Order: sequence, then C-alpha cells, then structure tokens
Amino acid sequence: MGELIHTSHVKIYQDKSPLRRAFIENFPEPVRYGVHGGIKHFYKMEPEEDLPATLDHMIAAVGG
Repeated sequence: MGELIHTSHVKIYQDKSPLRRAFIENFPEPVRYGVHGGIKHFYKMEPEEDLPATLDHMIAAVGG
C-alpha cells in the first residue's frame, strides 16, 4: 500500500435547505453549496440564490 499523503478535514453545516457550508481545514472562509439550473428544476425548487451544487465541485475536481 502507498504512503498516505493527506487527510482532508471538512465540517459541513446544513443551513436552510438546500444551502450548506463546508469548512475545509486551513481555509478561513466556508465553501457555500446550494442548487442551480437543472438541479433546481429536477427537485422543483426555487432557491433564494443560485449556488454551485456539491456535484459541480466534484466534477471540477475530477477535471482539474
């Protein structure tokens, strides 16, 4: 087995659904998540503010 090089420490807080805040260790500001576009249409909701979904973050990371 390879050597462990990093363990990510993240705390996620659910605000008013669908809003969430992710606090990532060593970064002072939270990453904010919500819904937008096709995701909000799929779930039949109209959030107060369009925000990236966790799915967007995952896709960006894979493409990075």
